[in-house]
Amino acid sequence: MLFNMKLVILLNILFLHEFVAINYSSGSVSGNSEGCFCKLQGEVDDCKCKVETLDSINNQKIYPRLQSLLSKDYFRYFKVNLKKTCPFWSDDSRCALKDCHVDMCNQDEIPPGLKGSEPTEKKYSKEAQDEDESCEEQKELGALNTTISDSTKEALRNWTKHDDTQETFCELDDDNSSECDYVDLLLNPERYTGYKGPSAHRIWRSIYEENCFKPQEEGSTPYSPQQSLAASYLKAVYIRSEMTGLCLEQRTFYRMISGLHTSINLHLSSNYLFQDKLGFGNIKWAPNTEEFLRRFDPVNEEQGPQRLKNLYFAYLVELRALIKAAPYILEEEFYTGNEEEDKDVKSGIRDLLTVIQQAPDQFDESKLFQGDPKEAKKLKEEFRAHFMNVSRIMDCVGCDKCKLWGKLQVQGMGTALKILFSGDQIGPHSTINASQKKKFQLRRTEIVSLFNSFGRLSSSVHSIEKFRHLLS
Repeated sequence: MLFNMKLVILLNILFLHEFVAINYSSGSVSGNSEGCFCKLQGEVDDCKCKVETLDSINNQKIYPRLQSLLSKDYFRYFKVNLKKTCPFWSDDSRCALKDCHVDMCNQDEIPPGLKGSEPTEKKYSKEAQDEDESCEEQKELGALNTTISDSTKEALRNWTKHDDTQETFCELDDDNSSECDYVDLLLNPERYTGYKGPSAHRIWRSIYEENCFKPQEEGSTPYSPQQSLAASYLKAVYIRSEMTGLCLEQRTFYRMISGLHTSINLHLSSNYLFQDKLGFGNIKWAPNTEEFLRRFDPVNEEQGPQRLKNLYFAYLVELRALIKAAPYILEEEFYTGNEEEDKDVKSGIRDLLTVIQQAPDQFDESKLFQGDPKEAKKLKEEFRAHFMNVSRIMDCVGCDKCKLWGKLQVQGMGTALKILFSGDQIGPHSTINASQKKKFQLRRTEIVSLFNSFGRLSSSVHSIEKFRHLLS
């Protein structure tokens, strides 16, 4: 009898847990849901493309194609260094939550093509896979003396570092470092981890307060660690919906960062952990309308609707980068060692690029850094240095899973900027092709991060439509 009573109580608890989770995800919360979407219409700021157009082409054509493509081995395995120390402050808040943990790949899980060198025409052949061991002796006898002095190695490293900084907008991990590991992005999805508090707030404070451009105000004071997040943000540039006092380049920088921040918040709201406080029942990942309203309802966050609109600006920037680099990308092998899947990836890439090239009113990078050449050059260097700094701040994130996706998405956005300002011409009709490899190259990590970063923005745009339905 006692056992039956306990069983009934347990079942009631489990039922209550599921009921609460369903209520959260179905939108049974209070708030001005229409207010969240009030600015999601008409032209995207500083662009001619309309929000409605992007919603349509993304949700119907781009999003489903990207989801299929990003599940392939070439894009799901990302090599990253999560052990880098923060260059700006001591790491005082490592997240101990299990949902912050990142599972690294074992060597036998990594596709063989990602372990070795770049592909050649014969890499799929049986001969290439079963190389005759007898040639090892010939290799040894005919080997060159490739000994290089320590001083020369240091000079080469400095040359490479100098060359990289001339064209990149973000700091890239050294693929050859023993601290770099492959991560399966499908097994480590971006979602709510519980990482919050002073450590998380300091990341975004540092980005907005110290790296986003903003007008100088009389009597303004530097950021203080004692300030609340809301007070700090109140001083940040994004409260100025009209962007008073900022030039186009500075507005572009802010809107890209704000769009990235918005996208991350949408992922956390869309893939939220539901679990009753008593610890009974199965965990459930689902959209949390209350969390969405907390972050974007103008009743709670005055600039929430504007931040949602900035997502579309960031989307347009990366969309344009993919279009400009399309001829270059189409020449890539996308080699992993799985011949059938590699062919599918190349076909999928071709299909996706064909679709996105049809997008009207694309972002026009030629409008940036115009005017006096000296001033334009100085402003571009400031822009690049600020974004480089943002990429370094990602190594200060205290949650490994948040750091993984932060580094990937900032690197993807930095790769987009690298593409936009490379090549012989800058403008809406300019492209970069494989014949320009002497002047321009993309590493595999840049291609993977760009496609995954755009995939995250695409997923966020798609999730807005999902929240519209849940809150209607």
